[in-house]
Amino acid sequence: MNRFYKKKKISLSFQLILNKIWRDRVSYLFCLPYVVLFLIFTVIPVLISMFFSLTSFNILQPPKWQGLNNYITLFLKDEIFLISLKNTLILATITGPVSYLMCLLFAWGINELTPKIRAFVTLLFYAPSISGNAYLIWTLLFNGDSYGLVNGMLLKLGVINTPIQFFTDTKYMMPLVIVVVLWMSLGTSLLVFIAGFQGIDKTYYEAASVDGIKNRFQELWYVTLPMMKPQLMFSAIMSITASFNIGDAITGLVGFPSTEYAVHTMMHHLQDFGTVRFEMGYASAIATLLFVIMVGANKLIQNLLEKIGG
Repeated sequence: MNRFYKKKKISLSFQLILNKIWRDRVSYLFCLPYVVLFLIFTVIPVLISMFFSLTSFNILQPPKWQGLNNYITLFLKDEIFLISLKNTLILATITGPVSYLMCLLFAWGINELTPKIRAFVTLLFYAPSISGNAYLIWTLLFNGDSYGLVNGMLLKLGVINTPIQFFTDTKYMMPLVIVVVLWMSLGTSLLVFIAGFQGIDKTYYEAASVDGIKNRFQELWYVTLPMMKPQLMFSAIMSITASFNIGDAITGLVGFPSTEYAVHTMMHHLQDFGTVRFEMGYASAIATLLFVIMVGANKLIQNLLEKIGG
């Protein structure tokens, strides 16, 4: 009897779901193109990559199943991967949160400007993120000969006797990369925050002032941030994703591979095995690990942001 009632309950639940889908069929039809594209270009490639990560595959020959050997090799035999993992975590830990806070604070300041000045300043901050070669400005500033602006100034002042090789000396590479990445990170998140500030109804601030809010910082903490949870969440995901995907800008600054792998990241390691050596099984294992780390970081940040405003 219990089994009969359980089956009947499941059948009724399934019927209710079908009825709801049919009732809202127009909405689901509008969602269908996105769902199809998301499955084809995101979900299915991720699943295929996870499968290839358990094989030995060089594109020219059929993949050969080898279980967890790629992952074992990554952590126990590949010293360069461990360096890339460390560098990736360092860069993500610093650039992700700092970039996020920078976007929030700059957006807050820009929101206080008049509309015309706001539009100009927003474009000024956003420009580096839409220019793929914006980092070339930094190669001009920190060029490793006397023609580099920083080296030229230091030589002229007598601070140094020989030019500093900023992009090949391991002492300077990581700090410079962090600064350049932060400079280029004021992009989508900045626009999202500005839009969020603009979308808050002014009556909330009037009500807050009646309730005892006395300055702009209290407004930001008690009114603005709780009202901007969707923007905070979206920007956090974008910042985390961007911080783990750092690669092209680093290569443009220091070359590939960098000196003593000082700023070698998981993206570089993935590109090396995927596009140079064509060891696609091994590259898929790296991609899968990077995906898992990013999902875990996003989940952690989402849990933290859920606590804002109670």
